[in-house]
Amino acid sequence: MKVVASNMNIQIFSAKKCFDSKKAERWFKERRISFQKIDMDRYGLSLGEFKSVLSSVGLSALVDETSASYPLYKYLANDNARAEKLFEDQSLIKTPVVRNGKSATVGYCPDVWQSWK
Repeated sequence: MKVVASNMNIQIFSAKKCFDSKKAERWFKERRISFQKIDMDRYGLSLGEFKSVLSSVGLSALVDETSASYPLYKYLANDNARAEKLFEDQSLIKTPVVRNGKSATVGYCPDVWQSWK
């Protein structure tokens, strides 16, 4: 994919069965903004990426309440335990996670991505 005029370094962490992930990829393609696609199911977020996204969006924004693991997650004692569980079981993370340097979004957020230009 050819980049027109962009100094963005976009990473899209997506799940295969996630409709919003497909919409996010299409949004960047339509604007000819190159991105790196990472399969959450296969690779997930590294610890550094996870910490960066967590500090950018916050713990509650990252959690997919429709995940099969969510009922166990919601009873964890505190945010540290929740963050550890989220990193260990990344199926709990809502997708897509879109990163641009230290900035990040969770879900389909074209208004935010537009402001990155």
